[in-house]
Amino acid sequence: MAGNERRRSDEVADAATFMISVAAELAGMHAQTLRTYDRLGLVTPQRTRGGGRRYSNRDVEMLREIQRLSQDEGVNLAGIKRIIELSDEVEALHKRVDDLVHQLEHATRARHGELVPVPRTNALVVWQPRSKRTR
Repeated sequence: MAGNERRRSDEVADAATFMISVAAELAGMHAQTLRTYDRLGLVTPQRTRGGGRRYSNRDVEMLREIQRLSQDEGVNLAGIKRIIELSDEVEALHKRVDDLVHQLEHATRARHGELVPVPRTNALVVWQPRSKRTR
């Protein structure tokens, strides 16, 4: 997925839309479980001015993933928290790679006329420092 498309998709997924009872129903959990996960830092929803929790589509997907890891894989909450942290790091690194690829493509286009093609060859080049050269 291109960088711009990924960013737009992320913005839609991050939009806070569901109050806690709706998010709990969508995730197949009790609202108290969502409060516990919020307190533990597993899923931290956005807050309204009055302090009410607002869950995004991404939050609901994360709640489902937590439930799957806990019930199907037998991972405890500390393990789930670590998995989430590592997943966030991987996502951030993917975004960084996308940015670097974009910068490289831009720089390559800018320097296109300056590069000289070098023919492929099977020749062997042996390099020696000047101090050890034999004459």
